[in-house]
Amino acid sequence: MAIHIRRRELIVALGGAATWSLAARAQQTTKLPTIGFLGASTASLWSQWTAAFVERMHELGWSEGRTIQIEYRWAEGRSERYGEIAAEFVRLKVDVIVTFGTAVAAAKQATSTVPIVFAIAADPVGSGIVASLGHPGGNATGLSVQSTDLAGKRLELLHEVLPNVRRLAVMADVTYRASVLETTEVQAAARKMSLDVDVHEIRRAEDIAPAFAAFKSRAQALYVCAGALTYANLARISTLALGARLPTINPDRDYLLAGGFISYGPNYTDLFRRAADFVDKILKGAKPADLPVEQPTKFELVINLTTAKALGLTIPESFLLRADEVVE
Repeated sequence: MAIHIRRRELIVALGGAATWSLAARAQQTTKLPTIGFLGASTASLWSQWTAAFVERMHELGWSEGRTIQIEYRWAEGRSERYGEIAAEFVRLKVDVIVTFGTAVAAAKQATSTVPIVFAIAADPVGSGIVASLGHPGGNATGLSVQSTDLAGKRLELLHEVLPNVRRLAVMADVTYRASVLETTEVQAAARKMSLDVDVHEIRRAEDIAPAFAAFKSRAQALYVCAGALTYANLARISTLALGARLPTINPDRDYLLAGGFISYGPNYTDLFRRAADFVDKILKGAKPADLPVEQPTKFELVINLTTAKALGLTIPESFLLRADEVVE
């Protein structure tokens, strides 16, 4: 009798173990909601932004590796990689793609069904990313950075700190529609300020050095338009500008960390935090078509005092006090 009981207990125990094993295996094989994160340059250059995105996702109750999976891919400054990465995300069956304006067109070509959230987009309506800001339609939504609206403000700041500047060079990636629009805005603002403008178009990294050779003897300052190409080559641009003794006005603070002079624009770290709110809503069932595109709420003026000293420039104390950050 005792042997029979032990055998029965053993069978029950083995059955329970098998049930637990099957349940555990099922839990392990259940696919977590997956985010495909497509970055323009490299992991190191985007580390501050990805950290802000992940931090906000955590605040919203998501935990990487436990309740969500994030697949990071980096284009390393090569726009031809956008389509390849987007296609890979479709094959991986990600639940949402997080990226930026330049890459959204490639992502939309790869899929019309996977939700796309752009943390940065200069002109989402004009570039055809969304139907309108209030009613995006389609499978994409996110945050517009209003780059063209900021061009006049950047020139005002440059003129305030360098009132004697009369000849301005502009560097723009003409393959990026937003840069073309920004160039037009810079020219309009410059005319009002009686500034001569010399626009230099670039299409690839190899165009940057020849552009400097063309304008460095004439220009007194350089306006750098926002875009993935200029961002991926910000160190090269800043180094050449310092060598040509040209102060630069830039779209964001990262250009200054590479040696740029002044930047004014949206706080990109804040935009990536806010992109997480879009992802959270989508993973909980919302459709991108129903989520209005939002505008920046935080802007920052940053000055690189080290670069100013290297160029022999004196920054008025009142201007320094207005800066959100001074790089020294």
